Amino acid sequence: MSAYERELKGILQGNKKVLESIAKSCDENVKKIFFQICEKPFIVIRAAGSFGIDLVAVREDFSFPIEVKASVESIFHFSDDPRLTQQVEVLRKDCSNAGVIPVYAFRLKRVRGDPWRIFTLNVDNIKGRIKLFYERLPKLEKTASGNYVMRWEHGMPLHLFIEYLC
Repeated sequence: MSAYERELKGILQGNKKVLESIAKSCDENVKKIFFQICEKPFIVIRAAGSFGIDLVAVREDFSFPIEVKASVESIFHFSDDPRLTQQVEVLRKDCSNAGVIPVYAFRLKRVRGDPWRIFTLNVDNIKGRIKLFYERLPKLEKTASGNYVMRWEHGMPLHLFIEYLC
């Protein structure tokens, strides 16, 4: 498990030590939002060896598979590795079939404040209360040549994701 997968797992589980570390360079309002997860934490399971899923977050009201990406660059190009594009398509299809929201968590290295941004894929079959949440999440973009890309600045900050979930 990468350090960034462990970090995100700790955040979503409401681990105070991890939250203190991630929030130390954030303003007071953002810190308060991060710590809200302690009141409604997730069980986060490592999805070792699975194709295109690193973690699975489970709680009584929301559950979602998570793919974690990290980079020093603010744009993550899935076309850099052909397997990544295949993973996206498999995850999109599987989540559409199950009516589940896939989550992409993009960690920008060497940034102050909230370094995480959240994205999802365009999937079908999302219904009920979770559909409102799904519609608020930024989707992975496609370039003119049809390749997936995540632009960190277009993502939902993790603290806002947590605020909505809590």
